Amino acid sequence: MDTVRVEAQVTPKDLLNAVSQLSAGDLEQFAEEVAKLRAKRRAPNLSQRETELMLLINQGFAPGFRQRISTLQEKLQAETLTPDEHQEYLRLIAQVEERQAQRLEALAELARLQKTNVRNVMKQLGIQSPGYV
Repeated sequence: MDTVRVEAQVTPKDLLNAVSQLSAGDLEQFAEEVAKLRAKRRAPNLSQRETELMLLINQGFAPGFRQRISTLQEKLQAETLTPDEHQEYLRLIAQVEERQAQRLEALAELARLQKTNVRNVMKQLGIQSPGYV
């Protein structure tokens, strides 16, 4: 991970400015670590299963994963995608869809455990619904 210089007393805005200096891969890794930290801080109020679900909900992809999809998507739109790249693109999209399905299942189970609905859990966790739903 890159090194970022930070003042001794850091406001959330200062921290965000520092984080904005990270490379795309480091930013993904940092975001995943923040999500884990958030889940751990809530852990005293959560059961073991709820904690497991929180970790699953906040699980990210390996650094560079989204960048590769974006690159392949650009090539697809430009109609320069090779057959091998097209197959890779389809595999990566399938992985994203599988992860989204697992995340939704985890959200639904977490909502059941907390005796609420998925919308409330998403709001509580700061997760926005995709616009196409």
